[in-house]
Amino acid sequence: MGKPTGFLEIERADRTYKPVDERVRHWKEFVVPLTEPKVREQAARCMDCGIPYCHNGCPVNNQIPDWNDLVYHADWKIAADNLHSTNNFPEVTGRICPAPCEASCTLNIDDVPVTIKSIECSIADRAWSEGWVVPLPPETKTGKKIAIVGSGPAGLAAAQQLARAGHDVHVYEKSPKPGGLLVYGIPDFKMEKGVIERRVKQMEAEGVTFHCNVHVGRDVSAKQLEEQHDALLLAGGSEHPFDFFAKSPGRELDGIHYAMDFLPQQNRRNAGEPQAKDAREISAKDKHVIVIGGGDTGSDCIGTSIRQGAKSVTQLEIMPKPPEKEVKALSWPHWPLKLRTSTSQAEGAKTEFSISTTGFSGKDGKVSGLRYTRVDNKLQPVSGSEGELPADLVLFAMGFDGPIETDVVPDLALDVVPRGRFKGLNANEKDYKVVGAGKKVFAAGDIRRGQSLVVWAIREGRQAAHSIDKFLMGKTTLPR
Repeated sequence: MGKPTGFLEIERADRTYKPVDERVRHWKEFVVPLTEPKVREQAARCMDCGIPYCHNGCPVNNQIPDWNDLVYHADWKIAADNLHSTNNFPEVTGRICPAPCEASCTLNIDDVPVTIKSIECSIADRAWSEGWVVPLPPETKTGKKIAIVGSGPAGLAAAQQLARAGHDVHVYEKSPKPGGLLVYGIPDFKMEKGVIERRVKQMEAEGVTFHCNVHVGRDVSAKQLEEQHDALLLAGGSEHPFDFFAKSPGRELDGIHYAMDFLPQQNRRNAGEPQAKDAREISAKDKHVIVIGGGDTGSDCIGTSIRQGAKSVTQLEIMPKPPEKEVKALSWPHWPLKLRTSTSQAEGAKTEFSISTTGFSGKDGKVSGLRYTRVDNKLQPVSGSEGELPADLVLFAMGFDGPIETDVVPDLALDVVPRGRFKGLNANEKDYKVVGAGKKVFAAGDIRRGQSLVVWAIREGRQAAHSIDKFLMGKTTLPR
């Protein structure tokens, strides 16, 4: 490494955030980046650990020690090239990835991992500001035509890889803009949408054709796409939400919604887009909001509700409160279970653990309260712990159990098989081919592996592109 003793001499320092009372008044990103000297200093903390366990934690296999060393030596252009060699969208993961690489960092044994995520974001943003990110169209075309259903991170990553390999790539997206949940799910305050728009422009210049407002399986037949193309990649995500309360008293009351009916509406407002057809207006303004679910989607609902002017926001989590510090001997280098406070939670939400919803109460057909009981460590009800919370708006953010089964899945007569708590198309991680759907149908991302991280979707899109290129051409130079 450039500075072998850096980890001994330099304290960990990370990006900061703008004050809560300032950031909740707008929808823009509020992260305060590190200065260039500070980024280089933090990169110097990357130690010569022999075995870079950060590689184990990074799904896209980023060469983290390499670009840390390059940043330390101010070789930013080479660092950007290195970063893009494994990750198509580092400016995205540098903003919204939970950074499992940092959990795997050898320095995390002492709770002071290298600020990998911040350094990655700095490299990517520097590459854009310097004009280093340019279209990379192929020198020759193969004459092969590929259809991709879905323009989330898996679909986008696959499309870019395949276009650069010389194929004619057509991406079909049911929403008005490409990006999937990157555009219509993740709030603007976590990632402004210009980040995706500039990538889309780059991909269009590389030969990718986007067909928006086209719902495959409804507006156009998936079988027809299969017949008209040399390969078909399904990357439509895992969009069918969990609903554990379908039979709970009061479930029919107005004011109870899925998170993904709530979050896209605000993104559309910010973009000046009309709402989806037949969408019911959902707003947290002047309401007591309860968010059920303790993950990232729940956190996004909190931040959005606060910015909309909610009276109060309470987050309910059925699981026990995690420990504030993990046991390193049991967890490292894997992702640890420990208490984490998101930026949205820090903006004024109250989080309740070990609590289970038992039903809803209402007035004049609208929800007004949420009934609950406390549960023990085995998730069993605790007698005498029942109660009720005021609730004018209840948002379900409990995850997703698989792909929508009313469009592409029946259109191609695909088998949707159980996969733990999730449902995934029967396609393996070796070649990403969908079993029982012909030789040229592939699947990648959440639709294949179940609900997961953006960085996993990027990995799957890249690997599926490798498999498709090899299938079409007999060999491939695309990385896995």
